[in-house]
Amino acid sequence: MELLKCVNINKSFGNKKILEDINLTVPRGKIIGLLGQNGTGKSTLIKIINDLLTATGGEVLVNGEKIGVESKKIISYLPERTYLDKSMTVDKVIEFFTDFYDNFDADKARRLLADLKLDTSLKLSKMSKGMQEKVQLVLVMSRKAELYILDEPLGGVDPATRDYILDTILSNFNEGASVIISTHLISDIERILDEVIFIDKGRIILHSDCDELRTKENASIDEIFRRMFRC
Repeated sequence: MELLKCVNINKSFGNKKILEDINLTVPRGKIIGLLGQNGTGKSTLIKIINDLLTATGGEVLVNGEKIGVESKKIISYLPERTYLDKSMTVDKVIEFFTDFYDNFDADKARRLLADLKLDTSLKLSKMSKGMQEKVQLVLVMSRKAELYILDEPLGGVDPATRDYILDTILSNFNEGASVIISTHLISDIERILDEVIFIDKGRIILHSDCDELRTKENASIDEIFRRMFRC
């Protein structure tokens, strides 16, 4: 059974179509890049999968069941913007996640935060935007989830930290789970991707195995993306 299946997903806001006939299957054990220019519907699709927006038409199935309470238990979601209470210390946030999620591993979170030399006694409000994003990513990856959905996980961090974050993603999701990463920093994440999805104007225009696509086009994923979306 597929881990995630989107069937004829459509989304409109008023008369404006945001997503049109999205059909997508995500198996287990894959890291998949969801790539497209700004405003093409990536974040809208992610929010529908996470049951934060309701599709105008179609359905999303997780483990063969419609999205809802059960799917939220097994999806670990990193939104594009920080949602944590900035008046809390990192220690308090870890306590909150421990109480809220049955599958949260606090020891793993503390180990990863120590690797990043982050002081867990600090309030989030005393941290830079990049530091806050690191904390949020660690929290998301410390859940023993089946599907991790990361919306722009590298946007606020310096290039030196990106490799560590990618290695954290690569080494900290469960065997048999999958990861969907939405980003515009294609050259940075390409090395960890198994599959790639290109979305444009609310439609999926390409879904391919990365190695097969690179061989076919004799180019990197980043180069192929730039060709297809050249202004």
